Amino acid sequence: MGIIECIDVSKSFGEKVALDHVSLEIPKGKIFGLLGPNGAGKTTLIRIINRITIPSGGSILFDGRPITQDDVAKIGYLPEERGLYRKMTVGDQALYFAQLKGMSRREAIMELKKWFQRFGIESWWNKKVEELSKGMAQKVQFITTVVHKPSLLILDEPFSGFDPVNAQIIREEILRLKDEGATIILSTHNMESVEELCDNIALFNKSHVVITGGVDEIRRKYGNNNVEIVYTAKTRLEHDPKTFKVLSDQDECGRHTAVLALEPDAEANDVLKAVMEQEIAVNSFKELVPRMNDIFIKLVTEEE
Repeated sequence: MGIIECIDVSKSFGEKVALDHVSLEIPKGKIFGLLGPNGAGKTTLIRIINRITIPSGGSILFDGRPITQDDVAKIGYLPEERGLYRKMTVGDQALYFAQLKGMSRREAIMELKKWFQRFGIESWWNKKVEELSKGMAQKVQFITTVVHKPSLLILDEPFSGFDPVNAQIIREEILRLKDEGATIILSTHNMESVEELCDNIALFNKSHVVITGGVDEIRRKYGNNNVEIVYTAKTRLEHDPKTFKVLSDQDECGRHTAVLALEPDAEANDVLKAVMEQEIAVNSFKELVPRMNDIFIKLVTEEE
């Protein structure tokens, strides 16, 4: 049973269909990526899970039962449109959000101090929000999203506005929170982050789910069943009719890099055995798994 189950969820705004009978399950303790072009329905679904928007049809289950407003306190939501009160101090702002999520003032101060120390921003406590850069404000809002230790985190484009160093800090924190048992929904256009962080994904296009499943499973399903082999030999590798075809073979002073297409019934071990029978020295052998970005473009283009 997943922490969130979406059952036949639909949402329309007048004649505009934002979600069209969407069903998916978000497993506990995993990082689940919501992918898709702008306007595909991702943010609408997030707003429905947070009970900001009411669905036109279908239902959302939280831990196996219909989601209630009390469950929202167990969710940490970082929206793409950031919202901090510019005239408040950072400390008062963080305390305000923590108490909205049910924390006592004493507990909130204790936990916030830990987070401020972890991010090295203790000196920001009495700064006004309007004094912060965009990246600094992002850090504060990330802290206010996670400080109450939610069982479900929903992060909409969490790396937007961060430089590479701070983006990596946030990635490490997301993985740490997962290791501590949190479930994380990650909505992003950053395919590198998907490959680095996500266990499962759902790809949205035109208001419905195109595909959902494990990242490794999807990458293998949409791969070309190719392998790359680096070898040393005086002669080039030849086709083996039972196991592989040589698609390309680059030779640099006797050190070859070849891409092989496996025959339908061939396994990687069969290919390696057949290659070695040609009396060559194998330096490396790896499966070529497609990037999520390529799969994303392929599936969305096919939908178009």
